Amino acid sequence: MGKRIVCFGDSNTWGYDAVTNGRFPDDVRWTGILKKLLGENYTIIEEGLCGRTTVLEDPLNEGMNGLKYLNPCLMSHSEIDYLVIMLGTNDCKQRYALTAKNIADGLKRLIIKAKETPAWAKKPQILVVAPAPIEPECEQSPVAGEMGICSEKSRALAKEMKLCAKELGCDFFDAEQIGTMNQIDHMHLDKESHARLAEALASMIRERV
Repeated sequence: MGKRIVCFGDSNTWGYDAVTNGRFPDDVRWTGILKKLLGENYTIIEEGLCGRTTVLEDPLNEGMNGLKYLNPCLMSHSEIDYLVIMLGTNDCKQRYALTAKNIADGLKRLIIKAKETPAWAKKPQILVVAPAPIEPECEQSPVAGEMGICSEKSRALAKEMKLCAKELGCDFFDAEQIGTMNQIDHMHLDKESHARLAEALASMIRERV
């Protein structure tokens, strides 16, 4: 059986395409490209949900709390070898009123829970991916009413998440290095960024697993 990699995220892992208001095809999503790049010795498991947060209950939408779903998710896919977490974008929504540090603290709770879950083939190995920042234009885009004021907070996430990853012994990647947003809602990765993200993560995963 190939090495099992769980990719736990939100709409940018689910593959939301703002141009069509639908989902990118398998061979366009970063998870699908990652599967192709890594080959048959790896099993890539998509666990993306639009709207998912690190640890927050959404008062408007059911089931968005990543912490509550994490244990059954990992156990259902066990035994796993590597966990990729890319969350935090939705935590930036104005209605949650959090700081970037608060969001990173939520991520810390996720990581600790993941490590304690008896779903690992060997020792826990986790990669924290700081999401590419939301652009300021999002706040005047079609999703402005949903997101509110969010871009400045989003840009501060990578610094806090890097500290969190270091503290807990996780790998870290800042998706701002490769990410460009679509020019409609300015908060979802464009097609080209999915490919670049997959290439970057494939290199890291080959070194670790």
